[in-house]
Amino acid sequence: MVGRLTTHVLDTARGKPAAGVRITLYRISGNSHRKIAETVTNADGRTDAPMLTPLEVGSYELVFGAGDYLRATGQAGDGVLFLDEIPIRFGVPDAEAHYHVPLLISPFAYSTYRGS
Repeated sequence: MVGRLTTHVLDTARGKPAAGVRITLYRISGNSHRKIAETVTNADGRTDAPMLTPLEVGSYELVFGAGDYLRATGQAGDGVLFLDEIPIRFGVPDAEAHYHVPLLISPFAYSTYRGS
């Protein structure tokens, strides 16, 4: 089995998928961040393809451009935002597994979990 990383973004304040969110994936090694993928969520709040496949054991970070999305949807103004870039750092101990890392956002809170 080939491992893969997927994600999606849900707007909990509006009760619907978050379309148009920029997502950047980095591989983490010590203090080094190496960008390995970037995409934007579709109308269903998902990426059109896995963020990464095949996987390698190691540390990764997804960075979600929540601030741009919140501004575009009228949920935030032009000033300093409470939430802007949201980084989620996680480990991949099994390169053959499926890792799904969703983000649930609102203008003042977010959560994540390992999905299926």
